[in-house]
Amino acid sequence: MALNLDAVGKPFAPLTKDYDWKDVVLYALGVGAGFPELDYCYEKDLKVIPSFSIASIFKILMQIGLESNINLAGVLHGEQELIFHNPIPVEGTMTTKGKISHIYDKGEGRGALVIGESDTFHSNGQKLFTSICTIFGRLDGGFGGQDAPKNEVVFPDRDPDFSIEATPSPDQPLIYRLSGDVFSLHVDPEFAKMSGFEKPIMHGLCTHGFACRALMDCLIPGEPEKARRMACRFSKTLYPGIPIKTLIWKTDEGKALWRVINMENEEIVIDNGIFEYGDIPKREIRYDGKVAIVTGAGAGLGRAYALELARRGAKVVVNDLGGARDGSGSGSAAPADQVVTEITSAGGEAVANYDNVATVEGGEAIVKTALDTFGTVDILINNAGILRDKSFVKMEPENWHAVLDVHLKGAYHVSRPAFAVMKAKGYGRIVMTTSAAGLYGNFGQTNYTAAKLALVGLMNTLKLEGKKYNIRINTVAPVAASRLTEDILPPDLFEKLKPEFVTPMTLFLCSEDCPVSGNIYNVGMGFCNRAAVVTGPGAVVAKGEGFPELEDIVDNLDKIASLKGAKEYVDLNEQIGDLMAAFTPKSEAAAGEDDPTGISVGDIFADLGNHFQPEAAAGVDVVFQYIIAGAGGGDWYTAIKDQSCAVEAGCHDKPTCTLKMDAEDFVAMMTGKLPAMQAFSSGKLVIEGDIMKSQLIEKLFKL
Repeated sequence: MALNLDAVGKPFAPLTKDYDWKDVVLYALGVGAGFPELDYCYEKDLKVIPSFSIASIFKILMQIGLESNINLAGVLHGEQELIFHNPIPVEGTMTTKGKISHIYDKGEGRGALVIGESDTFHSNGQKLFTSICTIFGRLDGGFGGQDAPKNEVVFPDRDPDFSIEATPSPDQPLIYRLSGDVFSLHVDPEFAKMSGFEKPIMHGLCTHGFACRALMDCLIPGEPEKARRMACRFSKTLYPGIPIKTLIWKTDEGKALWRVINMENEEIVIDNGIFEYGDIPKREIRYDGKVAIVTGAGAGLGRAYALELARRGAKVVVNDLGGARDGSGSGSAAPADQVVTEITSAGGEAVANYDNVATVEGGEAIVKTALDTFGTVDILINNAGILRDKSFVKMEPENWHAVLDVHLKGAYHVSRPAFAVMKAKGYGRIVMTTSAAGLYGNFGQTNYTAAKLALVGLMNTLKLEGKKYNIRINTVAPVAASRLTEDILPPDLFEKLKPEFVTPMTLFLCSEDCPVSGNIYNVGMGFCNRAAVVTGPGAVVAKGEGFPELEDIVDNLDKIASLKGAKEYVDLNEQIGDLMAAFTPKSEAAAGEDDPTGISVGDIFADLGNHFQPEAAAGVDVVFQYIIAGAGGGDWYTAIKDQSCAVEAGCHDKPTCTLKMDAEDFVAMMTGKLPAMQAFSSGKLVIEGDIMKSQLIEKLFKL
């Protein structure tokens, strides 16, 4: 089993973890905290031990092993580095994005090193921490690769400044494993003996947590938010109940070295420890080197966006036709020129553009201005707008089309050429401007509300098309004082709705730090909330194979209308998957009981040939590769040609398409408990290569 060197540089699918204060407290108890450190164990004024970070993303360690194809029989956690960017909140959702950055060869018989790097973001948008993990594969060396660079840590030739003793409980692994690392080596006596140990051993990361507590107690007591970096190498195993000592040397302001000693035999359990600490550096989102286009930037919101982007380092194309509020008139260069003057006078870079977003030519010219002046486009804020309010019966076609031309078609006209530039470079941020009127309705604004809600639909598809190119598209619904609202809002309220209250959210969505795409935010007066289209669970109203009757709708109306348990869908396929699943009978196993069949992945492939349908394979020449991850998984392929089928273990050199899936989900799908479409739309089934050919599988095999 060779290492997968092709895995280097390829990003993992993002991993998410929901957690709350109980997870935080459980981790603290797992690494020895108790009543003397109540801030970490009691939900009142709870704080998070920084090393909770690595326990919260334990699955990323598994992902590194699976993607690298490392020999699990010889795998060890070699080194761990954590870089802390922001304090970890006591609850929320973490999203982790990672990749294998390097695979090093220590030589024949000396093993290999697999380096995994990941960044973890909180659901509040903050980047929490970076993990750099080194996995040592004792059985994987000698493939002719480059050796790892030397990383020597020199300890001072003097006694440590602090020596903190602790005695993990003999039962410590039983508590710690509940935070995610449930490997049998730490709990099963028979498994431990088979692995060459007297009994279950301590988790290395549990000892790491004891060390983190000692470092905080000595260097930043009561202030875990001041931890900036923690790195170390795991040297020796440790049995539960054996006392340990964390030795700490202060080496500079905000820097220390540390190691953990087994007090029974004086062996170094954790070595090369580095700890850095201090106040959180002031965080400022910058746009240095980025080129932004803001439409309708001559006044109001657009002006506020352009000024702040420039203040933070962006080069800005200030677009404004200079027309009246209703779009009439021949336009004026003055509004855009004035904003450019404000930017350049403050030392920023900007160029004016006076083209009309309502035309194809105008949209292309706006983007061309950015390319000709600054060479690229990174950010687009579709902000231009006009108003022509009338009740629906009085809404003449001219007023209807004029508003749609600016708001909806205008966003299309500018976004299309800008999107092409962003796609080619692999980066972009686009913000659409909707309105609470569009989301919820407003009397006398049918043209405006129709255009504004249509922009949400445009975003919903662009988020899918832009995903693989790191183009993120979001939408704001501002409530702000502008020339469009100055005679609609009361004077006292108008003053409270300055554009500067909206600017932070809009500009965050334009930043590299923005972790989301496809979201809608209401923003105004310093208040923000997210809006979304949600779908209730509904009800099956058809009886058997027949069509439903109108009376069936009446009988089920409460279920149809209920939003209890409503769900937000990512795309159409996910919704269709749930629709199909509604007609799939729920088996007892699917409801949570053990699978009574006991079928394994190997059993399925061993029997697969018996379900081949030769009559459906006329003229078919395909190879389906299956990569099944997790316990009981492996690699198989089916080669179909001349109405015959071969099922083989291993990897084919030229598969038509590749299907990747977790073993448990694969068995559920193949035994009818998980519909294939639902598996695909939910991301449990990943298909690479010729996706269309994968649709033949259900015709070629009848299970």
